[in-house]
Amino acid sequence: MSDTLRLTWDTPASCWDEATPLGNGRIGAMAFGGFGLYRLNDSTVWSGTPDGPARALDDVAARGAGPERLAEVRSALNAGEVRQAEDLLMAFEGPYSQEFLPLADLHVEVSGAEAVTPARALDLDEAYLLEMLETPQGRVRRRSWVSAPAGALLVELSSDHEFDVNITLTTPLRGRPVDLPGALGLDIQIPVDGAPLHEVSVEPGHRYADDDADSYDAYAAVVAAIDSDGEIDGAPERLAVRRARRLLIALSTSSRAGSWWADADGGWRTASRETIRDHAQKRAEVTVRRAVADLFAEHVADRRRVTRARFAIGSRREGIWSVDRDVLRGDDPQLRATIAAEYGMYLLASSSRAGNPPANLQGIWNAELRPAWSSNYTININTEMNYWAAPVLHAPDVFEPLLALVEHLADTGRDVARRLYGARGWVAHHNSDVWGWTLPVGNGRGAASWAIWMMGGVWLTHNLWDAYEFGGDRELLRTRIWPVLRGAAEFCLDWLVEGDDGLLRTSPSTSPENSFVAEDGQPTPLGLSSASDLALIGALFRRTLRAISDLDNRDPLEAEVRSALERLAPLRIGADGRILEWGVEVREHEPLHRHLSPVVGLYPLDSITPEVTPLLVDAAVRFLDARGPGAMGWSWAWKVALRARAGQSDDAASLLEEALTPFDGDSSRHGPVDGSEWGGLLPNLFSTHPPFQIDGNLGFPAAITEMLVQSHAGEVHLLPALPAAWSEGDVQGIAVRTGLLLDLSWSGGRVTASTLHNPGTEDRSIRVRIGGRVTPLDVPAGCAVAIPVPAAIAGPERMEDAHAR
Repeated sequence: MSDTLRLTWDTPASCWDEATPLGNGRIGAMAFGGFGLYRLNDSTVWSGTPDGPARALDDVAARGAGPERLAEVRSALNAGEVRQAEDLLMAFEGPYSQEFLPLADLHVEVSGAEAVTPARALDLDEAYLLEMLETPQGRVRRRSWVSAPAGALLVELSSDHEFDVNITLTTPLRGRPVDLPGALGLDIQIPVDGAPLHEVSVEPGHRYADDDADSYDAYAAVVAAIDSDGEIDGAPERLAVRRARRLLIALSTSSRAGSWWADADGGWRTASRETIRDHAQKRAEVTVRRAVADLFAEHVADRRRVTRARFAIGSRREGIWSVDRDVLRGDDPQLRATIAAEYGMYLLASSSRAGNPPANLQGIWNAELRPAWSSNYTININTEMNYWAAPVLHAPDVFEPLLALVEHLADTGRDVARRLYGARGWVAHHNSDVWGWTLPVGNGRGAASWAIWMMGGVWLTHNLWDAYEFGGDRELLRTRIWPVLRGAAEFCLDWLVEGDDGLLRTSPSTSPENSFVAEDGQPTPLGLSSASDLALIGALFRRTLRAISDLDNRDPLEAEVRSALERLAPLRIGADGRILEWGVEVREHEPLHRHLSPVVGLYPLDSITPEVTPLLVDAAVRFLDARGPGAMGWSWAWKVALRARAGQSDDAASLLEEALTPFDGDSSRHGPVDGSEWGGLLPNLFSTHPPFQIDGNLGFPAAITEMLVQSHAGEVHLLPALPAAWSEGDVQGIAVRTGLLLDLSWSGGRVTASTLHNPGTEDRSIRVRIGGRVTPLDVPAGCAVAIPVPAAIAGPERMEDAHAR
């Protein structure tokens, strides 16, 4: 039995949805196995140009968008003229954010080989794919991984018998082979504009730069270096390796956009294509000359360092588990939950690493030239969900790319806030991309329900705040998070308007992607002070004040924020006991809508809690009851976390089981967004809408952790929403707020052992709740403290039962 967690597939992949994901945050590879296809991505390869957002802002401002037009919108809303307000808002829409693109295909075909069952084994702990191939001469082992330290995809083949291999490298973009001795190389031209699929009027969908020497040279290079004891022949398009017993391929990538991302003020503008290609070539050549054992050991050590958290729900974790029999169609909910958490953690570490752009809608894996929703950063839930787990898993290296993106948005969004809304600070809306897009999208035709939303940047700051609270790094707060937080608070202070009742509200206001029925009987997304607006701004103001206190700042913004917070309109509860999504009673257009933004205060925020606001918790639960069960991967993950935060273990477990069911429909078809056709898991365990979106996978570890431990409201709560089916288990290395790490074991539904570790340099104090008993603990810097387990407590107290009393 393996001492690591391995997932197996009986056959090679016949399509992308069956292939196995590998990645190091920069290079993504979907490995098909069998005939040896690797579909490749580079996280920096997007359509577009660095100056695209600024040029689009100039165009939008020239068409009349600005503070005066905003005043007209607000006047129309105050007068009840919703349709006029919608028409006026179209002037604020720019074109669209850019697309994340496929890069290349690598074929490593062993002549005469057939896969041996199981055809593929993915080790989640050590992040590599293992295959055994049968040839007429004997068995060949193929091991593949993408190394962050080496910056390369490694494909190693070995055998006691001679084998032959054909290697090719192609691209679906505009490219040409480069003649390199004993290697394969591609020069690739990237589109400078890429329209999303729904922009049907934009033809062609991709536009490449002309030959103007002053235009942005959107360029990338791929180089695959080869080392073997066999005879190597061919190039530049194909290499043949004959009579080998040993073969190592090291493939590296480089791009102008990657240089721009790493250093926006550096030499990326003038670097020649040869310079960029040389970067990839040297990295591949240096890597391929190293000992395979050293390369692999370095890679494993790096992965274990990045993701130290460990989930073992139930008695089974380490082992070799069939994806089809044990996961997709298995009958052990504890094993399925373990694998959902571990696989999500694996995908997050594979698609997000410091120095690279963050994980997008598909992580770093995309085979489509026109991917769904441009595979961009959708920042009204999806990008945020991608990173909910990173602070909880104590993975700062994994979280770093999101922080870098938000810093960039704060920069580009400052001009947008000033020129469009006459506001200080910075703003971002519904979509973004690697270039820092912050404008509304839609080309003047986009529905206001998704295009007109000014809270994207505000929500992202809460991800950054979680990184501070879970990590406890005050210097990170001071140097990087506080400037972003402060700018978002400045924008909200200027965005709020005073109503007739003296309270501050938002206008115009939308609730992401939802609508209600207006007085004319038709749906409209526009209102005043949606619940999500108020929750996000209220939490931002409270956290701004907390940051000022933690940093001992004397900031003139403090008085403004404190005053605004006191006058901010409160969340309201309707006649049916639910939180009012729009702040007033309306007729719902989609009662089962997939978005849950009105209860964002319950999760991921902590402004609605059973301990402090039990009436709002009840109203949030009633809201969830009315929304119904799941709809697609990300919505399921959010609902699991929300139910867990409310202490509803059985509901959380039921939703998780729904989310982990196999999807048997057409995954290439874009399913309706109304939830009438639910998603599930694809054969490679990707969560699907359909189509595939990675946010569901990345949301599962956060939601599952929320069922086992919570650390809001000033205390650590152990087993707050433990399902009855999860009778025993062990989790290690889970971060809790204040910068501590937790190890937790349970059996028979009760805590059996638990330890808090303090890896920092400051002493910490915390309260720990087990069942109904709360114990204060001091955890000195660099020390571990065992949490006393009260013998009298027979099991975890359900929060809903306590609330009922």
